[in-house]
Amino acid sequence: MYSTVISGALQGVSAYLVFVEVDVASGLPCFSMVGSLSGEVKESRERVSVALKNAGFDLPPKKVTVNLSPADRRKEGSAFDLPIAVGILNALNCFGQSAAEEILFLGELGLNGELKGVRGVLPIVREAAARGIRQCIVPAANAGEGAVIPGIRVRGAENIGEVFAFLTQGQEEKEELLSGGMGDVWGASAQEREDILDFEQVNGQDAARRAAEIAAAGFHNLLMVGPPGAGKSMIARRIPGILPPLTLEESLEVTSVVSVAGLMEEGKGLVKTRPFQSPHHTISLAALTGGGVSPRPGMISLAHRGVLFLDELPEFQQTVLDSLRQPLEERRIHISRAGGNVTYPSDFMLVCAMNPCPCGYYPDRNRCRCTDPQVRRYMRRVSGPILDRIDLCVELQPVDIRELKSRKKPESSASIRERVLRARRCQEQRFQGTSRRFNADMEVSDIEKYCVLGKEEQAFMEKLYCSLQLSARSYHRILKVARTIADLEGQETLGVEQLLEASCYRPSLEYWMM
Repeated sequence: MYSTVISGALQGVSAYLVFVEVDVASGLPCFSMVGSLSGEVKESRERVSVALKNAGFDLPPKKVTVNLSPADRRKEGSAFDLPIAVGILNALNCFGQSAAEEILFLGELGLNGELKGVRGVLPIVREAAARGIRQCIVPAANAGEGAVIPGIRVRGAENIGEVFAFLTQGQEEKEELLSGGMGDVWGASAQEREDILDFEQVNGQDAARRAAEIAAAGFHNLLMVGPPGAGKSMIARRIPGILPPLTLEESLEVTSVVSVAGLMEEGKGLVKTRPFQSPHHTISLAALTGGGVSPRPGMISLAHRGVLFLDELPEFQQTVLDSLRQPLEERRIHISRAGGNVTYPSDFMLVCAMNPCPCGYYPDRNRCRCTDPQVRRYMRRVSGPILDRIDLCVELQPVDIRELKSRKKPESSASIRERVLRARRCQEQRFQGTSRRFNADMEVSDIEKYCVLGKEEQAFMEKLYCSLQLSARSYHRILKVARTIADLEGQETLGVEQLLEASCYRPSLEYWMM
């Protein structure tokens, strides 16, 4: 007998449907699988056979052939165990031939028949819904993740026995067993909101706080330079708390990346807060950008729609830092391996922190003992092309004791976020009907349209361009930052004040040109 069961596979953060074709025929008993399969997929033969036996299904000594179509696309992962098992039972007439039609199956089988969670459920279920499939059976651990997709009903099963019981039920009983829809899954929980750090815990550093606010309002890249203990990391870790909340579409994108990486928490539906990734400076190139024999998302993709924080920036390997150039411009990363090519999103806000010299105290010569050549070598570990992609650079000084002891409470993240959200609403109106979300997303044509300068402002920028020896990219970045400052102030046109403040956030020549 022949049967077909629907499943799905991943390609980057997108997915495609896979048709699991099973034929059970008379002949020498064997279990063969074809269809461009990876090692873990081929191992399904043993897992499925033992799981069905231990679940109480007696398989006759037959010739079993399984084909995963389309056969020209490589299949990876363990999510094909359940559809293969269902296909075999269907081919053996254990339930009606139509019982498994128009249902997508995903799941890894344990040897005792239990269903274990798999990665990539969200993008696969999303693709199934787009293709008109209205029912899906996944492991119970992934049921919350799959149920966030509207238009498809999802059932979470604990073991193969529950799946078999569902397929042998009548239509009315099936309707009672199925669950799905968005439910009450949107919006961050109270616990998630409590876990977000607050700016009211940061004393002093008004310039750095202002730079962080501008960066959050326009999703600009930020670099903080200062001595140890000045508060660079403290400020960086509080930036997600003042960023605009994720939209539903952004949340689906972020959750898809986390799901494909296999990092979804059991029972969790959507990622509802902006990501914050802070890799150690010893991170490898593949871990940051993604890769491996079977490419997985790297840190820059896990930070998609959130913050990537690189502390001790000059300590990162030169090749690792330079690998950020293309993702910072294109907002995605292309990975090519022998097994195929994948593209992962990497639209992140880059926040960096560094000391001005190896000991950390330059230019305070009362404490710094580094020689000028040592300082030059240290600063030049950050290449010009990377520095050119930083929108804002701010210098921090040690916090004065009077600020630490002051009874005046610093401004909280909530009040900063209100101004950021007002600026964000200005950008929503400005970019309505386009793919742009923030001012940092603007291309040259957008800058010419939305950053129009008067005669006085144009003369100022021409003088600034020559005196600071700006590149074309730096020139456009100053205009984008000035646009964000104007949005925070509720102004429609750019003035010299906004341009001047934006230009003050360029990297200091004292450090990089010494």
